[in-house]
Amino acid sequence: MRRRLAAVAVLLCLTATSALADQRWMTVLLDGRKVGSLQIDRDQAGDKVTTTQVLNFRLTRVHTPILLETRIKTVESPLGAPLAFYASTNMSSQQNLVEGQVRDDGAFQVANTVGGQSKVNLLIWPTGASLAEGQRLSMLAHGFKPGTTYQIRNFDAVKQQVANIQVVVIGDEIVDMPDNRQETLHHLRQSLVGASGDRSVDVWIDNEAYIRRGISPLLGFRLEMAACSEACAKAPDQDVDLLRAAMIQSPRPMVMGLRAAPVRYTVTVRGNFPEPFVETDEQHVSSIGDGVYIIDVGFGHMASDEAAPSPEDTAPNAWVQSDSPKIRAFAQQITGDANSDLQRMRRLRSYLSDYISRKGLDVGYASALETMDSRNGDCTEHAVLLTALARSLGIPTRVVTGIVYAERMGGATRVFIPHAWTQAFINGRWISFDSAQRRFDSTHIALGIGNGDPWRFFAAMSTLGHITINRAIAGSNLMDLPMPSGMTANIGGGKGSD
Repeated sequence: MRRRLAAVAVLLCLTATSALADQRWMTVLLDGRKVGSLQIDRDQAGDKVTTTQVLNFRLTRVHTPILLETRIKTVESPLGAPLAFYASTNMSSQQNLVEGQVRDDGAFQVANTVGGQSKVNLLIWPTGASLAEGQRLSMLAHGFKPGTTYQIRNFDAVKQQVANIQVVVIGDEIVDMPDNRQETLHHLRQSLVGASGDRSVDVWIDNEAYIRRGISPLLGFRLEMAACSEACAKAPDQDVDLLRAAMIQSPRPMVMGLRAAPVRYTVTVRGNFPEPFVETDEQHVSSIGDGVYIIDVGFGHMASDEAAPSPEDTAPNAWVQSDSPKIRAFAQQITGDANSDLQRMRRLRSYLSDYISRKGLDVGYASALETMDSRNGDCTEHAVLLTALARSLGIPTRVVTGIVYAERMGGATRVFIPHAWTQAFINGRWISFDSAQRRFDSTHIALGIGNGDPWRFFAAMSTLGHITINRAIAGSNLMDLPMPSGMTANIGGGKGSD
């Protein structure tokens, strides 16, 4: 799965401000191993302050290098008023672009290009939200007295969303920096308001509120950025396989007979993650305390009170382009004379299992249109395209993020790996369809639900690196959960899941 997306999100949080000098550099580390660099340019000309950040990030995925460049430019007034923002990312073979310009009435005209398809919309600027220079000025205005607490509203140009950040001033510290230097800096702790669990980011800033160092947890790694010379930032990167780090050892071989029947898991989650798993019509979650959970997968209709579809489950978005004539025509071609939504979903799932013929380990996160054209990708491309095709036919669908069992992956055996699949609302319940695995079974454990946006995907993956699966017991061995009638219809492609 796309662990690099999560890394980019954390890095974007850490790089909220730039330095006053024309150009500065930072090195990017995971547990002390260099994986990238950040170049920051700041230019103040007249009544405009332009900040440009270029992040280069390199990881490996089953020995396949993954290269990522994210470029963000913000234009503001000297007092931090937003004037324009630009962002480009290469999560896949195509560049994704965002361009926003303020209009005379104060609103922003925003153009988004994803997978080669462009859309223009109007953005009413969120009250109190700020870009790079405005965030720096806010931190500077609140000062650096230990114990000071305040909130700032950071606008993310890539996601075009506002993050409400709680800031606590820890105090002044002497900090070891690259190039054998030490600096006296102000230590701040930033956390997302309302977020569950401990997902804080520690930053160290200088007297002008420019970030000099930042640390955040990532999948059990320590993600760090530190200011250094250009030569230091451009030093050769080292291999870090985040997919391997995200794997979870299975407590037993999950043979096909076991996977096709209901399974009860006992799982331990380390750290502060109040709701690490989601309740669905196919998965029931019970907390028994101290970070231990019982997860039942496949025991019939598990959650009769799960929410019905929301407007988001039928709407197109930048990644799930279900309103594209190409997507709609493709879906109609595949489903043909199918006379029910269940039959349509089965035909879509079956067709995509063969249609996406190249497993692209170097693909970051491609949109539905791009995957339709390239026929390249892995589970997220399968899930996003299947979701788009289904929505184009009016079937409510959503993307599930979780883990699934693999007998072998990247040199490891009997592990659970990051995964994504699709759920469709059919006959009053949510049913899973997995075109990447060709079938949904009881080794699919759901961590989160989203609309196909990559940022929803990585948010649900925050617990990876903190999970241990202690036991996996076949439902037939449980005395307290009788086998429901029609069980085989709910697992493995019968009446229900596919």
